[in-house]
Amino acid sequence: MRVGVVLVHYRTPGLAASAAASLHRDAEASGLDLDLVLVDNGSTPDDRAFLGRLDGVRIIDPGENLGYAGAFNLGAERLGDADVLAVMNPDVSVLPGCLRALVDALGAGAGVVGPRFWWDRRGRYMLPPTEERGRRQSLSRFLSQRLGAGRARSAWRRHARRHWLSAEPVASLSLSGAFLAIERGAWRRVGPFDDRYRLYFEESDWLERARRAGVRGLYVPSAEAHHAYAQSTVKEPRAERWFLGSHRRFRRQHYGRAFTATLELMSRHWLPRRPVLESGPPRQADVEAAEWIEVAASPEGFPAAALHLGRHVLRESDGRVPIPEGRFWLRGLRGDRELWAYGPP
Repeated sequence: MRVGVVLVHYRTPGLAASAAASLHRDAEASGLDLDLVLVDNGSTPDDRAFLGRLDGVRIIDPGENLGYAGAFNLGAERLGDADVLAVMNPDVSVLPGCLRALVDALGAGAGVVGPRFWWDRRGRYMLPPTEERGRRQSLSRFLSQRLGAGRARSAWRRHARRHWLSAEPVASLSLSGAFLAIERGAWRRVGPFDDRYRLYFEESDWLERARRAGVRGLYVPSAEAHHAYAQSTVKEPRAERWFLGSHRRFRRQHYGRAFTATLELMSRHWLPRRPVLESGPPRQADVEAAEWIEVAASPEGFPAAALHLGRHVLRESDGRVPIPEGRFWLRGLRGDRELWAYGPP
């Protein structure tokens, strides 16, 4: 089985080296034939020299930043007749057995698969599956920012936990573009990524086209990877503009121009309502009373990474629940009941 992986690189050579090493280790242990190419969307001369010394990696220099979609398309062309095509961020490292679990899922009939992502290297906080996409979900997200997000959080939570709590593959196309593995026939059937998406939503667009083409997707929890999350985009000053442009393109393409225009008009005249939360880190007693800890980058509280204390055995010597540092909104839950919520200090 020949697995072709495209690493899309942008100014993170150290992470790219770690990602490549993890792929080679896992492929060798799993008896898979790995063909690894790195498309260099941006490097300094020193970075290029460093990347050129990596073993088992073919470097492609397109001479410009093609964006994530364009880089994957170029890399996929160079991979020839690989049975499996995969795209991966340089801030992802696969854990032992990840590639074999994904390849087996494709061999069992799936067209596209994705792994379980851990935010931290100790395997405590699970990163969320991609949000469900559609007019209803888009409108619900808009209203949650204006009227309160409790109901929308509950709906998102059911979606996320369906993936998080399963030990078996889950039929799903809510997969992350940070690492996708695609069966060659499904790639031919759906076609390449749309390179008009410079950054963000390129995988959402491809997965929506895959859904319409009848391609089966699987979230494979036994395939595990660590995702450091957004290590390249923070170095790209155009990332926010590209996000907004890609989001608008996705909505217009898949939800229609009229729906998108109406939502944008409402957005200009109906400002978001920010929830008022207690600021600062949560008290340890509150944390220990929770079954779930959710950590979100937005005040609405979703999507969020989550630590499931109902299953997790703490490895810290003092037994304290780990809380990520940074500008995050945190919630503690028992089941779906929110016990407490804290905003950034």
